[in-house]
Amino acid sequence: MKIAIAVDSNSGITQREAEELGLHVLPMPFMIDGTVYYEGIDLTSEEFYRKMEEGADITTSQPSPKDVTEVWDRLLEEHDEVVYIPMSSGLSGSCQTALMLAEDYDGRVHVVNNQRISVTQRQSAIDARDLAAKGYAGAGIREILERVKFESTIYITVDTLKYLKKGGRITPAAAALGTLLKIKPVLTIQGEKLDAFSKARTMKQAKTTMLSALAHDLEERLGDKSAEHTYLQIAHTCSQEAAKELEETVRELYPGASVYGASLSLSIGCHIGPGALAVACTRKLKELEERLKQEYSVEMVDKQTKLSAL
Repeated sequence: MKIAIAVDSNSGITQREAEELGLHVLPMPFMIDGTVYYEGIDLTSEEFYRKMEEGADITTSQPSPKDVTEVWDRLLEEHDEVVYIPMSSGLSGSCQTALMLAEDYDGRVHVVNNQRISVTQRQSAIDARDLAAKGYAGAGIREILERVKFESTIYITVDTLKYLKKGGRITPAAAALGTLLKIKPVLTIQGEKLDAFSKARTMKQAKTTMLSALAHDLEERLGDKSAEHTYLQIAHTCSQEAAKELEETVRELYPGASVYGASLSLSIGCHIGPGALAVACTRKLKELEERLKQEYSVEMVDKQTKLSAL
């Protein structure tokens, strides 16, 4: 059975990355000063944040039913089934819309409602691809991904309260006081919503708070203190250098973990602005761990061989 894995661009996966990963990405629409742009098609992240800093009026939107079904129809011309992973149903109505649209596809389209977004949604898409390669059918992939939907967390700290205020997530008074006191809020996404988690007075304190929260989740929620069975992710909005430093710290803290860095999706960036940093974790699927162990062993042997040859 040939299965296509599709995901929306809230995952942070670019069109080019999708080709490299063997995935398909539905670009999300953004309304900017009255004009509709599509992420990764006619809107780059650099252009997005430049327009944001210039004070453009930016709002997010879900893809139209026509845009969604056109992607599905195209994929079903060459595939038996489609597994579609939209952003969390708690953050957008696009998941519920997709679930309704899938009812007209006679079981050939499987919409995954696993409460993920950005780097954790990205990992779900990669997991789905790997499950399909192992022979799982669409219904089985959806069941596995939804069963583990709460086995992930994102912690985010922002550089400015301006965009949280603009989006109505904090009051103008709270934003003014927070700016005066130079407060760096730490936000969290655990499942459905973007919520307040903690407050810090400096970016350094905020990073310490996020790393402490990550350590707590690994030990208490996931039972994986050393992160050997968990993917760790570092993400940012226009903060590559700071993100690189944070990634190095995480690698030192968890030397046996799988760690990768990425940009936060524009759907999150729209609400928090540039200069944000995030740490996230996603539990590895048991169904894939044996293969991952084998790949890791081959990789380590290859590295040792190269080192010996020096």
